[in-house]
Amino acid sequence: MTAVDILLGALAAVMPVALWRLAAGPTDADRVVAVDLTFVVLVAAVALLAVRTRESAVLVLVLVATLVGFLATIAVAHLLERRDRP
Repeated sequence: MTAVDILLGALAAVMPVALWRLAAGPTDADRVVAVDLTFVVLVAAVALLAVRTRESAVLVLVLVATLVGFLATIAVAHLLERRDRP
């Protein structure tokens, strides 16, 4: 068992916790954090699979997905902040 397999297992263990927080989160902010965590776990899993299969082309997808995820998180945080103001 390699380190990549162990890390993939750890990511697989984190995913149900993030999905539970997404479903049970009492506030919208909790749900946004859970969606962000779920996205990060998926991107990390794709990156680890790219390392495992030695496909460097997939890492471009990981880079773009990371940028899009970051921008989406900033946009949603901005929307939540605006909604909380009177």
